[in-house]
Amino acid sequence: MDKKENSIIIFRDKKVRRHWDEEKELWYFSIVDVISILTEQTSHQGARNYWKVLKYRLDKEGSETVTKCNRLKLEAQDGKMRETDVADTENLLRLIQSVPSPKAEPFKLWLAKVGYERIEETEDPELAFDRAMRTYLKKGYSKNWINQRLKTIEVRKDLTDEWENRGVKQGFEFAILTDEITKAWSDKSVKNYKKLKGLKKENLRDNMTNLELVLNMLAEVTTTEISKNEKPQDFFENKKVAKKGGAVAGRTRKDIEKETGKSVISSKSAISLRRNKRLEK
Repeated sequence: MDKKENSIIIFRDKKVRRHWDEEKELWYFSIVDVISILTEQTSHQGARNYWKVLKYRLDKEGSETVTKCNRLKLEAQDGKMRETDVADTENLLRLIQSVPSPKAEPFKLWLAKVGYERIEETEDPELAFDRAMRTYLKKGYSKNWINQRLKTIEVRKDLTDEWENRGVKQGFEFAILTDEITKAWSDKSVKNYKKLKGLKKENLRDNMTNLELVLNMLAEVTTTEISKNEKPQDFFENKKVAKKGGAVAGRTRKDIEKETGKSVISSKSAISLRRNKRLEK
């Protein structure tokens, strides 16, 4: 890891230790702290014992959840850094499903609801857009910004469909090509762009201004059109196409900056975007 960041969040008036892995872009949470809250343990040792029994039961059931947990040094009650079992968000939610506690029930109900919604969306993709619109409105984004953001989702889907048609693999290869496009139009990698905006796990597009969204959309739609025209045969050729598509938007960005005398790339995050919206009212 290039950098370690340990912090504490408060849940139900209790402290939960966590660690941000900058390389993987994942939060890791102290399992014992979460179990202590969900099972209302009166002591740290009680929570550790509960976790020990739960681990044994999960192993016996053949669950892979425990094997996916890590150990990291977090600050203990005595102020010293000690090895602690941690889990990322996905595995933590899996563990919560295994905890028979009234306080865990709201999480289980929420997970069931989210699962049901995703199944619905596979049958009717338009539902995903409707849900996204409601979510962004609740977060305080303007309707103008939301319309731009939803359009970027459509453009992104066209691009990833094209990549799949060209044999690009989801996950790591998609991430590399996205990074190439972003660097070509913004002169920043996705990682550095997020650093500029003070982001961690948050979605970069959710923290872009209207102009940033438009240029990012131009970069992706251009990449799609070039790919359809050139028909790249392997990952290396797709990478060249990604650079070309991003470069078109990059030239547009420089033209805008020349005319306005201002940088298009903004350090504004979603918080500042929503704050500006409130001030405008």
